Amino acid sequence: MKPFISLITLGVDDLARAVAFYRDGLGLATDGVVGAEFEYGAVAFFELHRGLKLALWPRTSLARDCGVGPGPRSATEFALAHNVASRDEVDAVMAQARDAGATITKPAISTFWGGYAGYFQDPDGHLWEVAWNPQWVESGG
Repeated sequence: MKPFISLITLGVDDLARAVAFYRDGLGLATDGVVGAEFEYGAVAFFELHRGLKLALWPRTSLARDCGVGPGPRSATEFALAHNVASRDEVDAVMAQARDAGATITKPAISTFWGGYAGYFQDPDGHLWEVAWNPQWVESGG
């Protein structure tokens, strides 16, 4: 297997609410919900960068498709990270997420590794880290 991830799918409880958060609140581009004409098919895709897409799919649809029963939500299973070019940009993204309805779980602070980072949860409890790492020349910005 070549380590190339092209799609990250987040299971959501309320697709319309999740789309509004990512599209209207965070400003991610999407064509909106597609596949609604199919049972368990409604999904929304967001172009992130370099061929990477984010999909929002109802948890029940994802569970049905993969053959695993829907379990309890758990924010600590994984976290997505958005690396930016400066401390100020971390603060700006955290504020944008808060204003969009995210829950700030850890305000941005200086880190033990010399950077600056904070965490928020989207309306479905998915964790996002927003970080500036002075050791990385390129960032996601």
